[in-house]
Amino acid sequence: MVASKGQATPSKEARSAPGGLRGLAAAEAEGVKARGLPPVEKWNPDFCGDLDMRIARDGTWFYMGTPIGRERLVRLFSTILRHDADGKYYLVTPVEKVGITVDDAPFLAVVMRVEGEGREQLLHFTTNVGDETMAGADHPMRFVMDAETGEPAPYVHVRARLEALINRAVFYDLVEIGTEEMHEGAKWFGVWSGGMFFPFMKADEMKAKAES
Repeated sequence: MVASKGQATPSKEARSAPGGLRGLAAAEAEGVKARGLPPVEKWNPDFCGDLDMRIARDGTWFYMGTPIGRERLVRLFSTILRHDADGKYYLVTPVEKVGITVDDAPFLAVVMRVEGEGREQLLHFTTNVGDETMAGADHPMRFVMDAETGEPAPYVHVRARLEALINRAVFYDLVEIGTEEMHEGAKWFGVWSGGMFFPFMKADEMKAKAES
């Protein structure tokens, strides 16, 4: 198919995406037009059922049980991912909305860049699909105790209702730059970024884990 004048030619990924997702090329074109992400929050197409697609906890995307090995295709899918108020995840194009399964967070923070230090510190994260976010008031971090390991599972907000799980290597880097601060009447261990303190766990519990 030849694109008309002034119209972006759909990428190979948009033309050959698994699942037959309709409107993917149009969604990609909208993202190109905006020089960023497609405006999925503005689209309200009909729900067309669930797709056999899953994002594993380690950030791997699967289609019908098989990993999607094409990074550009995974990136394209990630740009049309939406987490709605019903708690479910969807791939959304101008003409179609399909549900997918997300085991934990849809993204994985794999790189961290530290700018400044102390309370002026800024923490910049890059995800496995190329998104960048800086922890702060608009992009908070949160920590949940992992029931299996007993350790904090850290997350950082990326966009809309989408978060990234911070991988183990980056989490260890966070621990290295962590500090103790008073929080809700107790001393907590955590990190500063964007003028905000993000607590990991109570300082005495952190010390006990370090000594065990």
